[in-house]
Order: sequence, then structure tokens, then C-alpha cells
Amino acid sequence: MVDEAMRRGLLDWYARTCRDLPWRRVRDPYAIWVSETMLQQTRVQTVLPYYERFLRELPTIRALAEAPEERVLALWSGLGYYRRARMLQAAAKRVTAAHGGRIPEEPAELRGLEGVGAYTAGAIASIAFGRRAALVDGNVARVLARLFAVEDDIKSTRGRARIWKLAEEQVAAAEGEPGDWNQALMELGATVCAPRDARCDVCPVRAHCLAHARGLVATLPRSKGKRASLAVRRVAVVLASRRCVLLARRRRESLFGGLWEPPSCEGDLTSLAALLGIDPQLLERAGEVVHVLSHRRMHVEVARGALPRRRSWASPGPDYDAIEPVALKDLPARAHSTLARKVLIVANTALRGLPW
Repeated sequence: MVDEAMRRGLLDWYARTCRDLPWRRVRDPYAIWVSETMLQQTRVQTVLPYYERFLRELPTIRALAEAPEERVLALWSGLGYYRRARMLQAAAKRVTAAHGGRIPEEPAELRGLEGVGAYTAGAIASIAFGRRAALVDGNVARVLARLFAVEDDIKSTRGRARIWKLAEEQVAAAEGEPGDWNQALMELGATVCAPRDARCDVCPVRAHCLAHARGLVATLPRSKGKRASLAVRRVAVVLASRRCVLLARRRRESLFGGLWEPPSCEGDLTSLAALLGIDPQLLERAGEVVHVLSHRRMHVEVARGALPRRRSWASPGPDYDAIEPVALKDLPARAHSTLARKVLIVANTALRGLPW
């Protein structure tokens, strides 16, 4: 059960010190859903400009449902994990068609929507609708593991079950708004109960923390280390004129599916030039880009050259379904990844001035 003094201390601390974030100023379930989707595996400071721009362009769930996918991906460009955007739009279409645009209030119904897992369902239900629904993200898992000295691996079946049971017990017993309680736990993990160098001296619930009492803060939570990143090597070529650059669109089912980028392949520069039908001798090497994904570390050798005048281009490989010259002024409106942006900038420093 929730200790009353702990509950009051945590909620009072949250009310006094919580960060002023735009999604905390609203109860609109759509806006909260967008924020929680963007915040998955992404830092708050990174999300802020994307969130505000996304809601400015697509202010309602119906607007999202009816928007071209290309526009949705363009608004998401640079945020990463693009499957989130596709699933969010697919769920918006379902809510619009099956629920008249009204977002379900109960966690079980929410979990029936594309891309909505236990955490997101708990966040929407508790914050937007005041339901006593638990949620567990990395921050909450860490806080609960320390508060209750959970020594199981929190990524194991047993450890996950233990953390979720604690989260459910706490939100069920805590008085007041369950959304505030859940957000207070998340805020504590994000700002005080850090993975390393926890700030126990300013923690509002230090007196109730079993890990602190037992000297276990530095060793909890327990979890297996991350999988080693797979090294991936590619070559990309940037063919540009004063006004245009050649971009190819990746197939929907591939990595970065639906996004535009300078043509690339896993072979060498000569192979890529042959696919594009250009003379490799007319290309110059511009540098290398390193881009880290969750389980991949990508090393991309970048070459550049003049864009030939040509009416049509052959596909640079099976990962692409379209290729065309794109006006430089239109680049920010094309859906693209951060990796593509890095490649373009390495090839042409003048592109740094574009309003990405």
C-alpha cells in the first residue's frame, strides 16, 4: 500500500517543482497521446519543438487521420522511430472511423489501438481521463525498484511483473488525481532518481526509500546490459546542382521506410555509381557520417558530384521505390531521417543554412 507520508511528500514536491511542459497544461487526450508517443525513447528537450509543430499542423485526431502519410512523416522527420508516427496515424484512423473521433477512456480499449501498449494506455487513461491506471516506463521502473528494493532483473518476466504490480498498487491506493501521481513518479525518475549519480540529498521520498536505507541505490535497478550494436557500413552519394539534389524514397517495409534520402547502398562507391548510371570518376569523397540507432551503428561514407541533367533515374537498389531531383527549398518539407540530414550536410556545408 502507499504510505500516506510518502504520497503527500511526492505529490507536494511535484506540485512545487515539476517542469512546465506544454502537454501538462492540457487535458486533451489527443495532445497527451501525441506527447506520450513522441516521448517513447526520446528526450523531452528533443520532443518539445516537434510536439508544438505537430499539433499546430494537425490539431485534432481527425486532422491526423486525414493527413497524407508523407506529411505526417515530414512533421516527424528527425525525431526517429518512424514506426511510431505510422502507428499513431493508423490508430487515429481507427478512432475516427470506429469511435466517431472520440478517444477511448479505458486502458483495455486503448490497448486495442495500433501502437498503444500498456504504458501509453495507462498514461492517456490516467492523465487525460483520471482513470486509476498504472504506467511503467524506464523512470517509473527505476523509482519503484529503489523505493521497494526490488532486486529482480526489471527486464526479466518476474521483475517486470513485480514492478507493474507495485505500480498498480500505488496508483490504486493514492488519493487525488492518478495522473498527477503517475507524472510525479516519472518526474522524480527524470530529474532526481537518475540512473547514475542519483540526487538522494534532494529526493522528497528519501526517508521512505528502502534502497537508500540499505545502501543499494547505486546497484538498483538490476538489469542485463544492452545488446552490442551491429556495425553497418554503407556508401551514399549526393548529386546536386544549385537548385536541386537527387533523393530516393525508401520502401515502406525497409529501415527508414517512406523517407527520402540521398541514394545509398551497402556496396562500394563504384557499385552505387553503376546503379545510378554515372561515372564514379566524376565523384569526390566528402567524408563519413556515423549514426547510432537502438541496435545499429551506421558508418556511411559520403561522396558528392554534380547532378546531371536527366529525365529519369534508375532505382539505386531494392530498398527504394522512387527517385527524383528535389528542389533545395523543398527539402525541409520532404520526410527524411536525421541520418539523411547528416549526409546532406557533410556533402554540402551550404545546406546547414536550411530551416531543418
